[in-house]
Amino acid sequence: MFDEYLYVGETTGRECLKTFCKLVVDAFGDTYLRRPTADDCQRLMRMHETVHGFPGILGSIDCGYKGSHPTMILEAVADQRLWIWHAYFGVVGSNNDINFLNSSTLFADQCRGREPAIEFTANGRRHHMGYYLADGIYPRWPVFLKTITCPIGERRVLFAAKQESAQKDVEWAFGVLQSRWAIVKGSARFWYKEVIADVMYACIIMHNMIVEQEVGHVTDWVDDEAGSSSSTATPPVTRGLPMGFGEVLQRQSSMHSQQDHTQLMTDMIEEVWNRNRR
Repeated sequence: MFDEYLYVGETTGRECLKTFCKLVVDAFGDTYLRRPTADDCQRLMRMHETVHGFPGILGSIDCGYKGSHPTMILEAVADQRLWIWHAYFGVVGSNNDINFLNSSTLFADQCRGREPAIEFTANGRRHHMGYYLADGIYPRWPVFLKTITCPIGERRVLFAAKQESAQKDVEWAFGVLQSRWAIVKGSARFWYKEVIADVMYACIIMHNMIVEQEVGHVTDWVDDEAGSSSSTATPPVTRGLPMGFGEVLQRQSSMHSQQDHTQLMTDMIEEVWNRNRR
């Protein structure tokens, strides 16, 4: 529309767009694309525990395509904001959620001990790793709390309903982003992943700016249960020598433990059931 209205050459318009997006990222990236602190994680977990009834949750995670372009965006979403510190962009053909998850650096800092230390209690059991709500395609790792495809029994039916209701946050956030910025909804006009990343980052930065300035948005929640929250986040320990490769592999193995995932699912099903019976 603006190409025709302003009578600007297509090449000139694209160069202006690329420059604008890059400058938005350079100017505001430190504020809106920063990494999460222990206080951020504590606030997010407390909010989700109050609103959704899930202790230890950091947000929801999903992948989305940029129009028909084979570009996928991996997001961790909490409230209306798009928390972009766990984003990954790629332009490799025939990718799906699992391929992009294995190619991303989503849990790299956690493996290296640089992420805030997360602890929470579910069903009377202490857990030491935060998690994200995810759909069924994601692997059975303790960092993902997945839904139950065919729940049997009242406990599992209730858990599936609560999990799917809370997990829709990420889909709503993508929908708002696409309705707000037409360039995100349509097919990608650039074929370089660095440029696509700048476009996405710029749209997400401006989206977060709008959410921050809106009055009465979803982040204005009442923290009535701040004192009784079972989830805690503390800064990572930085004393001593840097973490060795063996310890990194051990942490990565613990994040991929299917046994721990099964235990997390069992505890959360009971936790959700007990909370809704009170």
